[in-house]
Amino acid sequence: MTSHYIDLTVVPDAETSAPQLLGALYDKLHRALAQQRLGSIGVSFPHYSVVPKSLGNTLRLHGEAAMLRQFLATDWLKGIRDHLRMTEIVAVPANAVHRVVQRRQFKTSAERLRRRRMKRKGETAEQAARAIPIAIERKPNLPYVRLHSLSSSQPFHLFVALGPPQELPIPGHFNSYGLSPIATIPWF
Repeated sequence: MTSHYIDLTVVPDAETSAPQLLGALYDKLHRALAQQRLGSIGVSFPHYSVVPKSLGNTLRLHGEAAMLRQFLATDWLKGIRDHLRMTEIVAVPANAVHRVVQRRQFKTSAERLRRRRMKRKGETAEQAARAIPIAIERKPNLPYVRLHSLSSSQPFHLFVALGPPQELPIPGHFNSYGLSPIATIPWF
């Protein structure tokens, strides 16, 4: 259950923007959740907006109070604490609705898909172009955070989608991004 939460708000400066800091914070969170194999901490973005596309400047962690305290006692925020404001761990409001916060993946670059196909199947550029038309590209209309892959260190965009509001929570596990296609978090 996600009975408590804590807000981590990034504070930009002249050299680093809020989206860059949110990406750095989320990278650190992802590494920590993966290393500690925690499936009981979910995330949300209280200033989420589709128009304009933005996750805002606050990352909200959801979980049981004891688990959040234990997680925050680890050193995962090292190097970014000076750019953060943290609230106390607080109980979720009783009247909060619940919703799924999940990752959405899109085939956004036909050229990238073609290069991948050429590498995997040994095809020429022309063969890959015939197999993967430009029409496959989709322009996502969702906010995202720019992260780095743990396995390859390559940058990528993690698109975040919200499910419809629900009155009752749905329990479940969260992945190493703190997201789930099934489990809900309180939304307020």
